[in-house]
Amino acid sequence: MSLWICGPKLAACGFVLSAWGVIMLGLLGIFFSTHSAVLIEDLPLVHNDTLGDPNPPKKIYDVYTQVGYNCFIAAAIYLAVGIFSYCQMRLNKKKEYLVH
Repeated sequence: MSLWICGPKLAACGFVLSAWGVIMLGLLGIFFSTHSAVLIEDLPLVHNDTLGDPNPPKKIYDVYTQVGYNCFIAAAIYLAVGIFSYCQMRLNKKKEYLVH
């Protein structure tokens, strides 16, 4: 039993968008995990987070690591959507072959 859920154009669009999402979020995950100084403005920090902390860099590095993990999780979700879209593309190609 085949599960045709989306058409060929939607499957191709989902595949391309998920490929871009995997690449972009994978790179962001790497850069956040290595504590890239350029990305410090993208951290969810407020001034009070490090105000009374005796070791503020530890708190900031923990936030960097958490955001990196979140990027890797989102990349994995994009990868799953990409695999689903690829399967839908293959099913649509098979459907075209059987109809013609």
